Amino acid sequence: MAHEFYQMTDKERDSIPFKLLYITRSAYDKGWHSSTHTHHFTELFYIVSGKGSFVLPSHEIPVQKNDLVVINPNVEHTERSNHQDSLKYIALGIEGISFSLTEEDNPYGLFTYKDDEDDILHQLNNLLTEVKDKKLDYERVCRNIIEILITKLIRMKEVTLEKSTGEKINHSIALAQYYITQNFQDPITLDILAKVSNINKYYLAHLFKKEVGMTPIRYLNEVRVKEAKVLLETTDLTIGEIANIAGFSSQSFFTQAFKREADLTPSQFRTLNKRITQ
Repeated sequence: MAHEFYQMTDKERDSIPFKLLYITRSAYDKGWHSSTHTHHFTELFYIVSGKGSFVLPSHEIPVQKNDLVVINPNVEHTERSNHQDSLKYIALGIEGISFSLTEEDNPYGLFTYKDDEDDILHQLNNLLTEVKDKKLDYERVCRNIIEILITKLIRMKEVTLEKSTGEKINHSIALAQYYITQNFQDPITLDILAKVSNINKYYLAHLFKKEVGMTPIRYLNEVRVKEAKVLLETTDLTIGEIANIAGFSSQSFFTQAFKREADLTPSQFRTLNKRITQ
């Protein structure tokens, strides 16, 4: 019996300067959507089941089981399930890298795994387990798994990896922001965000304000107001209905938060910005 052993040098191992900010498994009901947002880091989404789409400024990308979507830094997007299927996916936030995509130099990529989907899902599940259990040297194991995933992607699609420069962010803060954009319609408290981010809520509030420039709850209200603006511009829903959809506990609180962020009441904003529909 013969064995062949290959070991990467430290230089080769460190040639991809990335940092895993978060990995999460998400499941959403029919018709769900996140808020429109951008990140300074790259996001990878692997669709475990269901159907939906990624909405970009110029068009939508339909997705289904075994699709992997790459969203490069600073690309405005939102995810949503369709009205017939729930959507389940695994999402990774990776800082320090971006992908140069050969397809018309797009800032995103849609890749469908066929022969290799079982292995890809196995690797992602291993990554989730490592991050959850945090056993000895789990960071190194996570890095190795991500390097495997990136290498497979490069092999399949002839993409190249590029170093992404820019602001850095604490992984707990990135996870809190991610949770807010995905769940802004639900009741969210500082205690919930602290549990999601796995840090003390007082430290989370301090660090969030330091890195983002506002408190977590102020950031949450900004996300909700942004969603409300879209609904005010594009629908005939009542102010109360919009307040409820955007996640506010009452219409009066919605009006207060909206006026603080937009310097207008919701009704005034609608009057000035309502899009004419035929």
